[in-house]
Formats: sequence, structure tokens, C-alpha cells
Amino acid sequence: MFRIYTNQLLGQKWVKNYQGYLPIFACILGFTDTGLIPGISAAGATPESRKYTAIADAEFLINGVRSSYKYQLPPLHQGVSPVFITRAVIEDCNIPIHLFNAGLPIPPAVSYIDLKGQPAQCLTTGKALPISLVYDLFQQGLNWGQNLSKNATNNYLIISECVVGGTTTALAILTGLGIDSNGKVNSSHPNCNHEQKELIVKKGLKNSGYYNFFQPINPFQLVAAVCDPMQIVVAGMAISASRKTGVMLAGGTQMLAVYALIKTIINTSQYKANLDNIIVGTTRWVAEDLTGDTVGLADSIGTVPLLASKLNFSNSSYQQLKMYEQGYVKEGVGAGGAAIAASLSFNWTQEKLLNSIENLVNNYHRIIN
Repeated sequence: MFRIYTNQLLGQKWVKNYQGYLPIFACILGFTDTGLIPGISAAGATPESRKYTAIADAEFLINGVRSSYKYQLPPLHQGVSPVFITRAVIEDCNIPIHLFNAGLPIPPAVSYIDLKGQPAQCLTTGKALPISLVYDLFQQGLNWGQNLSKNATNNYLIISECVVGGTTTALAILTGLGIDSNGKVNSSHPNCNHEQKELIVKKGLKNSGYYNFFQPINPFQLVAAVCDPMQIVVAGMAISASRKTGVMLAGGTQMLAVYALIKTIINTSQYKANLDNIIVGTTRWVAEDLTGDTVGLADSIGTVPLLASKLNFSNSSYQQLKMYEQGYVKEGVGAGGAAIAASLSFNWTQEKLLNSIENLVNNYHRIIN
């Protein structure tokens, strides 16, 4: 049900260590004005609708199918939100969820843990977040990672995200850290808009003073300059949790960027992590995206085991799901990580996973229509 694409030995060791263990699922929500740039993301048909993507995904993630929603899932140009994949696994396997607001313009309509963050300004400003907030969010991430892992004797932690425009802030981190990443990141578009992303990142790094400065003295300052509030929270959470248990960073380009950020933090500060306990888990739509180079990016970062679910929608009865096979959406809200966990922890087959997702899609459309 999943494949290890990079660092085979460490990936196999991680899988062996945590096979049959039960996952704890954390989702960190954030927002960046970068996501409002026309054409930057397909996670919402318009810039206005993208303001509501994370809170709508969060409401569905927690509540599943309901007769009404405060924030209904926004329409996409093609396909459906990846939250259907995640919710199907979480609902049927009764996986505990912890929802964190790292910085949203509008609070979620469901229960969440408020980290008192704020939405990031567009990364082109070079002043995305206040440096004091970056340190505070990192510390809260450290505290929650320790909290969620302290009794995790038979558990591992899945850390997911929902940030519209997050692959562009991911490119900003990677470029600022001096990692060869141009043309390698992914997007929710069927053909990644590399040129647009690279121009935005170049402008932001130039305005921040980091352009062509490939070894930033302080990674926290880089985050403050061009990143989004989710990334530093996840970095802190993974660092502390990895000392006690396994951590799956559930996402594609965005979580590869967080992994690179973690490596830089532990190499330039007193913070310690057990990198052997951290993997990145995504979907094959990301890992095998011909308009990017996810595997090459993971290799450029080095040491990271990249896993991807083999979930396939080619035989789905729903056209919205088949659109994933044409390159739309690909990943989000921990979809790949949840699909991997379905196999790793609960021995689900491809058929069982597909049936569960299709049942959820069917129930949702039957009620809202």
C-alpha cells in the first residue's frame, strides 16, 4: 500500500519499528497572503475562496458528513479536497485528532488548540512574520510535541498541515537554505507553476536580504522573512516528539521543506532531534509528479526517507476522484500520511481504502445536494 522512494534503509527501519502501532494525528492550520496571489494555488477556485479552505477542511476533518456546515468545502476547479481521504481513514479507524490554529484569518468552527499565531504577510514583502512570534510558535511546537509523545509507547505521531500557498513558502525555505529546489516542488495545479513560484520567492528573499545568502546564520530569521506560521510549529513539534517516538511528516513539498528546516535548526542551535525517527509520508501523485521532482528534492535535502501511498483512483466511480490521476490536487490535510497509516497500522487494502473514501464522497454529495 506504500512505497519507500528515498533512504531505503532508514525508511524500512522506521516501518519495521512502527508497523502495527496506532497513530496520533495532528493537523496544523495556517495562512499566508501568498495564497491570495492570482493563479498561485488551485486549493480554492478564487483568491477569496482560498481564505476559507483551511477552516472548511478543518470542519470536515473533525465533523465528517453533516447536514450543514458553517464553512462548506470550497469548490475547486477540478477534483475534491484531499480531506476526504484523511477523514475516511480517521473516521473508520477512530484515530485521535489534535487540531492546531497556528495563524488563520478566521478561526475554525470546530474545537481547536489556539497557538495565538497570525497569518503571514505575502512572502514577497520579506517580512512574513514577526521574529518574536516565530520563536514563540517554535516553543509551542516543542511543548506540544513533547506532550503528544510522552505516553506514546505504542503510538507514532502523524503531523499534517493545511496552508493554501504553502508549496510556495516551502520553496522559499528551501531556496533560502541553499537547497537545489527550482523546478522540483509540487503544486495543486496539474502542471506546476514553477516560474511564478520562483519569481515570487526571488522577490521575497531579495527584499528580506537573504537572496544569494545560502547559509543563513539564523533559520528562525529566514522563517520570519518568507515563510508561513505552520512550518515553524511543525518543526518544533517534530523535533521534540522524535526524541520519544516515530514522527511522520504528512505532506509533500511542504513537509520536505520542514524536514530541511529541522536539519538546519538542530545543526545551528542547541536543539536536538532523533532524525532516525522522522520520515515524510505523501501520495504517489506527489512522489511521481512529472511536473516536479519530489524524489530529486528529497535527495538534495539528504537523509530523509520519503514514503508515498500507492492509493489509485483510476477505477473510482467518481469523476472528482479520477481527477487526481490527471494531476489535480494531489495532497493536503495529511492525505498521504493517513493512507499510509491505513496500511501500516490497520492492514487496509487498496480496495478497502477506496471504498471508504467513495462512501464518504457519496454521503457528502447526497446530503449537500
